[in-house]
Order: sequence, then C-alpha cells, then structure tokens
Amino acid sequence: MRKIALLLFLFNTLFIFAQKQVTGVVKDNTGTPLPGVNILEKGTNNGVSTDIDGTYKITVKEGASLIFSYMGYSSVTRVASTSTIDVSLSEESGQNLDEVVVTGSRTAARSNTTSALPIDVLSSKDLTSTGQATFDKALQYKIPSFNTVQTPVNDATSLLDPYEIRNMGPSRTLILINGKRKNLSSLLYVQTSPGRGETGADISAIPTDAIERVEILRDGASAQYGSDAIAGVMNIILKKNATDGSLTVRSGITSEGDGEMLGVSLNNGTTVGEKGFLNYTIDFSKVNLANRPGTVDAAGDAGDFGADIADVQAFLAKHPDAGNINGSPETAAAKFLINGGNDISDNTKVYYNAAYVYKKVNSFANYRTPYWRTLADDPYLIDFFGKGTGANRVYEGYVPTFEGDLTDYNGTLGFKNVKNGWNTDASITVGGNKQVYSVNNSVNRSNIVDENGENVYRENSPISFKPGGTSFNHVVGNIDISKIVSDKISIGFGSEFRSEYFTVMEGDKASWDGTGADSFAGNRPENSGKWNRYNVGVYLDVAFDITKDFLINGTVRHEEYSDFGGATVWKASTRYKFLDDKITLRGSISTGFRAPTLHQIYTQKSQYSFVAGQGIQVSGIINNVSPQARQLGIPSLDPEKSTNITVGIGAKPFRDFNITLDYYNIKVEDRIVLGDRQDTPFGNVAWFSNSFDSRTSGLDVVTGYNNIGIGSGKLGINLSGNVTFQNERISPVTNNSFGDILTSLTFTSRPKTKWILGGNYEIGKFGFSLNNTYFGKTTFNQDGLDANLRTEFIPKVVTDLGINFNATEKLTFALNVNNLFNVLPEWEFKADNAAGTAILADPAQTKTQYNLITFNGRYSQMTYDGFHFSQLGTMFNLSLNYKF
Repeated sequence: MRKIALLLFLFNTLFIFAQKQVTGVVKDNTGTPLPGVNILEKGTNNGVSTDIDGTYKITVKEGASLIFSYMGYSSVTRVASTSTIDVSLSEESGQNLDEVVVTGSRTAARSNTTSALPIDVLSSKDLTSTGQATFDKALQYKIPSFNTVQTPVNDATSLLDPYEIRNMGPSRTLILINGKRKNLSSLLYVQTSPGRGETGADISAIPTDAIERVEILRDGASAQYGSDAIAGVMNIILKKNATDGSLTVRSGITSEGDGEMLGVSLNNGTTVGEKGFLNYTIDFSKVNLANRPGTVDAAGDAGDFGADIADVQAFLAKHPDAGNINGSPETAAAKFLINGGNDISDNTKVYYNAAYVYKKVNSFANYRTPYWRTLADDPYLIDFFGKGTGANRVYEGYVPTFEGDLTDYNGTLGFKNVKNGWNTDASITVGGNKQVYSVNNSVNRSNIVDENGENVYRENSPISFKPGGTSFNHVVGNIDISKIVSDKISIGFGSEFRSEYFTVMEGDKASWDGTGADSFAGNRPENSGKWNRYNVGVYLDVAFDITKDFLINGTVRHEEYSDFGGATVWKASTRYKFLDDKITLRGSISTGFRAPTLHQIYTQKSQYSFVAGQGIQVSGIINNVSPQARQLGIPSLDPEKSTNITVGIGAKPFRDFNITLDYYNIKVEDRIVLGDRQDTPFGNVAWFSNSFDSRTSGLDVVTGYNNIGIGSGKLGINLSGNVTFQNERISPVTNNSFGDILTSLTFTSRPKTKWILGGNYEIGKFGFSLNNTYFGKTTFNQDGLDANLRTEFIPKVVTDLGINFNATEKLTFALNVNNLFNVLPEWEFKADNAAGTAILADPAQTKTQYNLITFNGRYSQMTYDGFHFSQLGTMFNLSLNYKF
C-alpha cells in the first residue's frame, strides 16, 4: 500500500508540474472589463468564465491553446506561453485597435496598438454593411487609401477592375489568403485607363461571406513577404467557425431601372472528427447590364469618319447615343470556398483552404455606325448585319460583343507544430487564373485572297471569333519558424519557393489574320506560348521588447530569381508607448523590390485603341525579349527597387475614442511602365521598360468614437482619410516615351484626397448606418487634348444609407441605398496657361476639345480614360440573412 501511495504521490506531482496556472483580464475594445467570457482549453472540457471585473484563472497544460469567446464578439485564441494573458475582444463589426493581427511581422502576433506598423482591420460585417456586390467595391467605401472603379472601355478589363493602395497601381499591393500568397490574374491592363501596364490578383473573386476579417498593412513589406509588397499587404482571413452558418439572399437595382442584381450565398461549418472543423461558402450571383452612354455630336462624328453630315444626323436622330453601350457589363459568377483544420495532437495541426471561381462577363465594343463601317467600303455588311428582308432590308451598323470566361482557383495545405516553444508552419499553395475570350457579331474586313482569287474574309468572314486568352499559375512552398525566446526577444525565419507559369493562348486564325476580328484581334501564333520562372527566398526577423513600452523589429530577406538574379532587402521598425498606453509612437524604414511580372516580360499583341479624332485604330505591343525589341535597342526588364519611410502616432486619450495618423514616403526606382505608342519600322507600337524613378507621399488618418449613449441606443462615429502630398516622377524618362497622357493616368487619375465619415446607431431591433465618402480631385490629360489644357474631375461626396432590422434572433433584413442623392462624376476643363485660357474662351474650340476626349460625346460623363467613382448613380439593395 505504501508503494501505491508513493506512486500516486509521484504521479500527481508530475501532473502538477506538467501544468501551469494562467490568469488575466478580458476587456472589450473600449477597455471595459467583460464578465462571463468563456475561456476553454482547446481540445478539452476544461474551462472557466471571467468574473464581474473581467478577471479569470485557469490551470492548463504547458503550451495549451486558450479560446476566448463571448456572444456578439469575435473569438480569439492564445497560446499559454506565459502565466499572464490579457485579452481584448472586438465586436463582430467595427475596427478594434486592440485586436490581434497576424500581418506585418514574422514573429509573435501583436495587437493593433502594440504593432509597429499601420494596419486596418475590417470584419465581415463591415464589408457586408456597404451593400456592395463584390469585395473590391466594398473596400472602396471602407478604406480611404484603396481605390477601384470600372473602366470606360470594357473588353478584357471588364473581367477585373484595376485597384490600388496609395495610388501606386495594382502590381504593388501583395494579396494574401490566410497569410499565403494569392495568385495573380492573367490579365494585363493595356487600355489607356488607370492601372495601364500592370496586373494584380482578382480580389473580386473572393466571396465576402467567406471572410472573417481583412488586415490591410499600409506599409512596404518586401522584407517580410517578398516581391510586390511595395505599397502594402492585404491579408484576407477566412472564417473558421464550425457552427453559426447563414443563408443570404441579395437583390438590387439602379435608380435608372437597370443593373439588376440577384445573389444567394451560403456560409456554414461543420466539425470534422473530434478536433477538426470545416467552413464552406457557396455564392451565386448575376448582375445585368447598366448602360450610361452620352449623346453623340454629329459634326464631330462627321469629321472623324469623313461622312456626310446629313447621313450622320439622320442616324443620330434615331440613335442619339450612336448605339453605344458603356457602363457596367452583364456578369454572372459562381464561387466556392472551403477553410478547415484538424488538430492531430496537442502540438500539431493540419490546415487547408481552397477556392474555385467561375465568372462570365458580357460587354460590348463601340458601335460601328453605318457611316463608320460603310456599305461603300464593305457592301457585304448588309448581309451580315442588315435588318428586314428583301427590298426592305436596311443596314444600320453593328456592335461587336466581347465575352469573357474567367476561372480562378487557389488552395493551400499545411501543418503547424509547436515543440519546445518553436512554432513551425510548413505549407504548399497552388493557384491560377485563366481567361478565355469570345467576340461575336463582328467581322474580319481584311483583303486577303486565296489561291483561287477568292476573298478569305470580308463576305466570307465568320461573325464569331475565338481570340484566345491568357492564363497564369503558380506553386508556392513556405516554411516559417518562430519562437518567443524570452519575455523580450522573439525571432522568426523561413524560406519560400515559388514557380510561376504564364500562357498566351493562340486565337483561331480568323480572329488574328490580317487586321483580325473587328474590335478585338486574337493572339497570333508568334505572340503565343508558355513561359515560366522560379525564385527562392529566405528571411530572418527579430523583435526586441526593450521594455514593455519600447519595441524594435528588424527583418532582412534575400531572393534569387531564375530570370534576372537576386535582391536583398531589409526593414527596421519601432514602437514606443507612454502615458499608460494612451499614446503610441511608431515608425519604420525599409527597402523593397518588385520583380517584373511574366505578363510584362512576354506580352506581345495587336490592340484596338481609341485615337482622338481618328476613332478606333489598330496598334500593338512588342515585348522586351523579341527580335524587334533588340533592333530598337530596348533593354530587358529589371526589378523595381523601393525605399519606404512611415512615421505614425496613435492616441486613445479617453475611453471609446481613438485616433491614428501615419505619414508615408515611398520612392520607387526603375519603375516599370508601358510607354506611349510610337511609330517604328514595326508599326505604331508601345513597350515596357524601366523608365524613371517616382515618389509617393501622404498621410493616413483613422479615428473612431464608439458607444455614445443616445436614448436607449448606442452611436458610433468614425472618420478616416487619405491625403496625397506627392505622387510624381522624380527623374528623366529613359528607354521609352511617357507623355502627359500616361503621366496623369499613373499619378493623378485617383483622388488626391479621400475621406470617409460614417456613423452607426443601434437601438432595439434596428441598426442604422450613414456613410459619406468624399472623392477628391483627379486630373487627366486625355489623348487628343490640347497641351495647354487638362481635365479635372470635381470633388464629390457620395452618401450611403443602410438600415438593418433583426426580425428575430435568426432573421435579419437589410436595406442599403448606395449613392443616396444620385451624385454623378462631373469634370471640367482647366487651362494651364494663357493659351489654354484662350481656347476655353472660344466655344467652338472648347467643343472640339470635348469631342476629342469623349469620342464625340459617347463617353461624356467619364471621358475615354476614366473617372473617380461609379457613374451608375443610386443603387437600391435589399438582402435577407437567415442564421442557422
């Protein structure tokens, strides 16, 4: 018996030493203690609740994970690595400056206030409250430094609208999903619109209902994440809940009665085994065409096309918009996404996520009027596009369609392990984007004859074409290791291997032979092919808490690319808190790089483009590795290099109020651009080059005042803004031509300043939101515009109203009226000098300038190059959400 007692004593002693006691306080985002919060040791039934003052005490296994959950608040998980763990929970909506973020550091996660970097955090509820149909458009009305808008001319761009952070183009923002790199789109923007010459990931493909939160790092992060992270990083965190699913039905229509939208989304979860979960989202949507053409000027069209003014006036009397269709294209999408994980043991976890998206877009080229494509030149057109029969058959022109089929996929499989305090995360990620195009109701007008002297095209042309398409795929392997070495030091290091593939798919011969399909020429065989490259990178990250208030962080990274060599970059950041954490100072300085994309290196094509005063003309792009480029002396592309400086201050002077201000200064050297079209021995062509250095600087402001008691409800107010101080070229242009048109597209086509003032009021079963977005001035120098003039889009305020009604605990109705007062983009001419003033004083000359930049009024509201917010006007959206 004594031996048994001794063994029991030894067993209990070992058990006690294998466990530890953890204590702490749980508060909400205002600093108020939360009683009744559930704290559960993950994978067990061991749990406690917080007391009236928010305190708790729990005994758990060494290294166990603690789950903190409270109704109406987002759950968080902490590893019991210390004996004291204080937690701040955020409500399911609203940005919490104390929320723990995983973006911006390769060492231990930190809260927003203790991070040395500026990070925005948006919940799923924040995004859905905007009433916007897609994720990218929701960000437009939540993040001042984020901008996106549909382009005036759609074709391939209709599949993915260009977006950017801090007015730096889509190529310089890195997109992550659960911390892993998302694949780029296969689309390269080549039209004269914002984003020209660049590419980015298709974030519109991500279903909003699958998102738990979004962390947007507004700082250069190439040292942590590699290429592309010059302007910042967007990390999309997927939902992990195994219960609390919901079904959402969405509908919408514009005040003009078009653009009808209908969508249904299912998000749900389930447990997998005893310690696993699977969350899944299925989203279907359909948006109809919304058309906003302008009234066409007869004299302008007659002059451009050399037509008889009487014929033009007769046609425009029946079709004042010349049959043009421009606005928002018809889009149908199906999106599928899963996110899951399983605890293999107390220290090892397998995780995975995957997504597949199919999108179909139908848009239109410019209408070919009967005085543009005439029967005198092409008599067979009446057979293809005439209306009526026999002697009553008439020809009134035709409008080619552009139809795009897009598929986008990504998937990650990985495992995490904790052993002796070392955290290991190893994963493999695949992703791809494929776009295939169709052109219908068009014709190949080329004068090509066969061996019998018969026309191959013209009257024998097909009217449907397959111009080919593009695809991009990557495979990424990551291993990340971190450890909290002591209360003051944490380290992280790791490696990434990435292999990329870019394909240009050949079109059918009729689509590219001669001048190709009228409106969108196909990919020629010599311009088609498949290319790939690989790179490997390694990094080291060290964080040192000198005191509980003073943090310094340093990162260094080296990458080697198979096609252009290596790059070494670094980052140093710091943060200091004082006055009982009421004030936080933070700053960083870093170097970065962006590798030229495979799209930019290898794209070579013919392209239909608007030329002021000449209508639509065919030009081209030659790539940097082609024989033509060598004959013209065009050098191969090198990576861009950057230097980022960020300095910020955060303050929480009293309960419920917080404010952050962050200044940024970003210098980009050897910036890669697609230059002006130039006349060469190979025709009128453009090309990519490292052409100049640029500098972008500005200020980000985020402030909020929450839990303001009004009656029996609570009011929250937030104000955020972005002000651009400088965004310009700072060196001479080399290796290319880069005139005023492209300069304004690159540097001033996005708002110089943008502010969002919003308020949320919740009372009983109702919730109200009112957001006002101020879009500042944008400036363009469109093709054909006199050199003494510029155009400016006038600053406007767009107001969005949202009303939620919680009919039951499970059923919620939401009404959103976006652009409540039907505010539309509006532009005006500005003179740069006395010569410009003289032009604007002459109505005839002013009318000529108007015609040149709007294609004679077809694009009267937005001009041919772009605008600063949606031209569709008021949109009504009604949704129903049912929680399981």
